[in-house]
Amino acid sequence: MMRVREITDAIEQYAPLRLQEEWDNAGIQVGDPDAEVTGVLLCTDATEAVVAEAIERGYNLVISHHPLIFRGLKKIMGRTPVERTVAMAIKHDVTIYSAHTNMDSAWQGVSFRMADKIGMTQVEFLDDNKVEPYGDLKGTSAGCGVIGNIEPMPAREVLKRVKQAFEVGAVRYSGNGDTIVSRVALCGGAGDFLLDKAVEMGAQLYVTADMRYHDFLDNNQRIVVADIGHYESEHYTKEIFLEIIQKKNPTFAVDFAKNETNQVNYL
Repeated sequence: MMRVREITDAIEQYAPLRLQEEWDNAGIQVGDPDAEVTGVLLCTDATEAVVAEAIERGYNLVISHHPLIFRGLKKIMGRTPVERTVAMAIKHDVTIYSAHTNMDSAWQGVSFRMADKIGMTQVEFLDDNKVEPYGDLKGTSAGCGVIGNIEPMPAREVLKRVKQAFEVGAVRYSGNGDTIVSRVALCGGAGDFLLDKAVEMGAQLYVTADMRYHDFLDNNQRIVVADIGHYESEHYTKEIFLEIIQKKNPTFAVDFAKNETNQVNYL
């Protein structure tokens, strides 16, 4: 039997909480770090449906990428999805834990996993000046986004590969789709702040999410910019959680949530 803190400690060895942004709220959202764990459900967002699934399956730990609680809760009255999810978790003794921007910034974190999915090589941080080195993993620095190489092909073909790999409903992009791309920059989640860095580091294509109209308009002559959606860019984070837990205990009950869906729909 494992306790919650044994699992969260393993995640935080991989992605220390001190790597998170000041505005973030990674860590335990609800629950008891000393509770014995009956099973773990992994997700991108800890929604009512996900917590209900954990309860139904007899799992009492939910690990999400996005924190359930971003803003302070002054009351829990069931008026919002967050309030209802918190109340459900408390009522059924379900602990909810999140690893967000700390996992974004960790070596072999979110953006590295994105690079793996499209076959990039010689991958490194796009911006590695965030904090000092940490831990005992290879390349133990922290940073934001990644950049690496890919076999040369037109940008449009790279984006087709991205669309398939990340199960994207629609890719928004600007720039010349015929541009031959051999160097790609990636950032899971909202990555507009790294666009200039991608250009500086020699990327011909930058893939991220939550780009604004003028991000496309102002840069389409110097780099191909692609927005694949926030959820789509980060939903493989669950695989990282799975690998950390299975390394800790290969036989422990851990699974991906079946009731999780992208909260943004496409017609």
